[in-house]
Amino acid sequence: MWSERRSLMRGVFLVGLLVLGACGQNNTYVAPPPPKVTVAKPVEQKVTRYFEATGNTAAVNSANLVARVQGFLTEIKVADGAAVKQGQHLFTIEPEPYQLKLQQAQAAEAAAEATVKQTEADFERQQELVQRGSASRAAFDTATANRDTAKARLLQARADTKQAQINLDYTKVVAPFDGVMTARQVSVGELVGTGGTQVLATIVQLDPIWVSFSASERDVLHVRDMLYRRGQRAANLLGAEVEVGLQTDTGYPHKGKLDYIAPAVNQATGTLAARAELPNEARLLLPGFFTRVRVPLEETPALLVPAVALGSDQAGRYVLVVNADNTVEQRKITVGPVVGDMAVIETGLKGDDRVVVAGILRATPGQKVDPQLQTAAK
Repeated sequence: MWSERRSLMRGVFLVGLLVLGACGQNNTYVAPPPPKVTVAKPVEQKVTRYFEATGNTAAVNSANLVARVQGFLTEIKVADGAAVKQGQHLFTIEPEPYQLKLQQAQAAEAAAEATVKQTEADFERQQELVQRGSASRAAFDTATANRDTAKARLLQARADTKQAQINLDYTKVVAPFDGVMTARQVSVGELVGTGGTQVLATIVQLDPIWVSFSASERDVLHVRDMLYRRGQRAANLLGAEVEVGLQTDTGYPHKGKLDYIAPAVNQATGTLAARAELPNEARLLLPGFFTRVRVPLEETPALLVPAVALGSDQAGRYVLVVNADNTVEQRKITVGPVVGDMAVIETGLKGDDRVVVAGILRATPGQKVDPQLQTAAK
């Protein structure tokens, strides 16, 4: 029994010696391979430079309809919110009193014409008698005065007739231009035109429509310098294409033309007002909408990288670049406009730089990586 225990202990001892001998062999640390990251060189291409701003839509024409003569409203011919055409009959103010005044004026005009004929005949008769010496000069002067007075009264009668006709026409309130009528503010049977500016309804023109926006003083100076290099002036921008997008739009689907630039900068706001006119046949744009506006200015060469490669910290925007030693560097950049999924890099990059576009979390500044080159377009 004792001999068996001694044999077992001797075996354990020998195994331990073998293990200790194995641990004594040369054992070195093997570093893991550098992480793989995807890099791409910036894309060199021409991009359109835009002036971008925010603005609001406004009606080209908007007019309050008011009663220009006094009377009771007898008819409303258009429903609230209806589209109307220029000259379309909208409201009727009782026309009978004004029809009677027109007839009175026409009668007075006819009487004045008859008086003119009579006094003209008397003038010619007295003139003939004076020439023959059969009438006094005083009688001739009286006939001349009567004729001239009758002609003046005829002119007054004709003016009264014209005014009566205008007042009769005013009993029909018509649309001053194509547009949409708002909800009426009066009812049939209501006395209107009693004084002040009582509004019957409002007509708003929707096609075309204006988009008003403004440029900061810095933007104005930048655009002015660009135009100076071209040998142009601000007036050359009139008629330029303007692209507009609403809050829910993707991009700038609405197109128009720049039709107004203010002649002076507003000292209170430090901005320059501008305006574009857009076709709006489908009435997708309504007055008062908030809009995004951009105006293409010039096309210039630029470097672009995928927008996913951009990072930011307290110091600003940056990208990770792999240098010639395959070491990651953090490069401070200035970012320009975004073109699709690519961002324009204004400063901080060169055309042959290798920018990390994928595996960014594995790229640590100051450490080596295994860069896998691909084109930025992918």
